[in-house]
Amino acid sequence: MSVFLGLLAAVVALYLIVYYNVVKGSRCKSTAVLTGKTAIVTGSANTGIGKSTALELARRGARVIVACRNKQRAEAAIYDIRRESGNNQVVYMQLDLASLKSVRSFAETFLRQEPRLDLLINNAGVIGPGRTEDGFGMAFGVNHLGHFLLTYLLLERLKQTGGARVITVSARLYRLGSVDFSTLAAHKDLVTGQSTVDNIRAYSNSKLCNVLFTRELANRLEGTGVTCYSLHPGASVLSSLSCVDRAVADRVVLFLPPTGVIHTNICRNMSLWLRLAVAPIVWLFFLDVDAGAQTTLHCALQEGIEPLSGRYFSDCAVCELNAKARDDAVAKKLWEVSERLCGLS
Repeated sequence: MSVFLGLLAAVVALYLIVYYNVVKGSRCKSTAVLTGKTAIVTGSANTGIGKSTALELARRGARVIVACRNKQRAEAAIYDIRRESGNNQVVYMQLDLASLKSVRSFAETFLRQEPRLDLLINNAGVIGPGRTEDGFGMAFGVNHLGHFLLTYLLLERLKQTGGARVITVSARLYRLGSVDFSTLAAHKDLVTGQSTVDNIRAYSNSKLCNVLFTRELANRLEGTGVTCYSLHPGASVLSSLSCVDRAVADRVVLFLPPTGVIHTNICRNMSLWLRLAVAPIVWLFFLDVDAGAQTTLHCALQEGIEPLSGRYFSDCAVCELNAKARDDAVAKKLWEVSERLCGLS
């Protein structure tokens, strides 16, 4: 019995060492107070890193606009955030990123009601089959195009506020992505099918679009005082692995949920037995949502990172991108194509 207890204690100790020194990752160290400032957080406000991000911003005194599709779930999240933060300046505005009409309606309402915008956090993300209201592939339409239009329509308010930031949540899977403009023109999507593999490719493509969008946005915002950043949420054992062998990391990440590392409700559609089977892996190697929000918060709040506008962050630090994510010609063309797709040009 004593041997068993000793082994159990050793396993627990090893778990804690690995979790707190390797898996849990860095934390946002900014002490910024946000009283008098306004932030928008898109998507998943009822669960996940969106809610965790909104809660921390509210704790720091910000007026937080929870921008998502489901009013009932959003209001439940707002109740929790207000109670935990003691901040009643947390409000819901309806936004369905799968509808360009809804994006325009949200922007009109926001600009009419809110005099400033300090933080725009493009957090929402989806993976799966289907089409948006405007006929685009779901991942491309929501993850990239909806956020592109939202940001575009709010740019003047961001510039007027001064010192504002745009934070777009990407993912490490951008490395597996590509942008084929001929496929996009022919299919209103960056993939041609709806299989599971196509869905993963579509998600990866949209995450690459997030990174390229941020690079081009930084170029267009130069000299305005507004800065922007893209990021991989959180960190994990794969963060260390990817710094050593990116090719291996890219193969491993295919077997993980789309976020790469965050332990959210992404596994809710798995069978009970499969969830039980993967539970030990999730507990050890996946971040909780609070830890997963830290890089978002770092990009939103950290003082002195303004010269890094347009860069990509992971584990609360700048991370180098692969060559296709640094292609400014593709980034510029993606912007111009996105303008046309949104009816802006």
